[in-house]
Amino acid sequence: MQAKSFVAIKTCFPTYRLYICYILKGIFYMKNPLALLFIFAICNMQCSYSQSSQPKQTKHMDSNKDKPVVYSRTDTGKVKLSDEEWKKVLDAERFYIARMKGTERPWTSKFEKFDEKGTYYCAACGNALFRSDTKFESGCGWPSFYEPISKTSIIYLEDKSHGMTRTEVQCGRCEAHLGHVFEDGPPPTGLRYCINGVILDFEKAKDAEKKYKKGGE
Repeated sequence: MQAKSFVAIKTCFPTYRLYICYILKGIFYMKNPLALLFIFAICNMQCSYSQSSQPKQTKHMDSNKDKPVVYSRTDTGKVKLSDEEWKKVLDAERFYIARMKGTERPWTSKFEKFDEKGTYYCAACGNALFRSDTKFESGCGWPSFYEPISKTSIIYLEDKSHGMTRTEVQCGRCEAHLGHVFEDGPPPTGLRYCINGVILDFEKAKDAEKKYKKGGE
């Protein structure tokens, strides 16, 4: 028992190991258990102090590190990212819609009955998609528009999923899945762009006008 205690005390004090050795050898040979317990108690106190006084290392996580910057309402350059890169840019819901071609539940979007005047943008990359004056109440449960803001705003793809043949619409800049277009819309186009509200951003007309005037000053 005394020999094991001797080893423990030596471990606690590497700097003063030699000095402690001489003291403990004397105590060991004197067979004075009270003195040995006294030294052992001091050793434990010093060990505890040494461990608690060590500065704690805190890991600082930079959430923006290696995060691609793609959102821009002025840059018209194409955006090409892998799914792993998109996961760093989009939250889980937008990633599901934009990259996995998911569909949000009907009548859940804040834009479904939204009637503010302004411009709708792709929430993934900032590409301008629709003007508010082309939005209409379709009753389908998703924000609906009859015309995109420009011919290059939208990409059209054939979609044969779920046993149907439909026309998928994607963002013309980043190829995010937006929804589908149907031929049952109002004049003048007769089209209904049925869009997932999750993948839309909106800017009021007055806010856009203020930014334009400020930029021209």
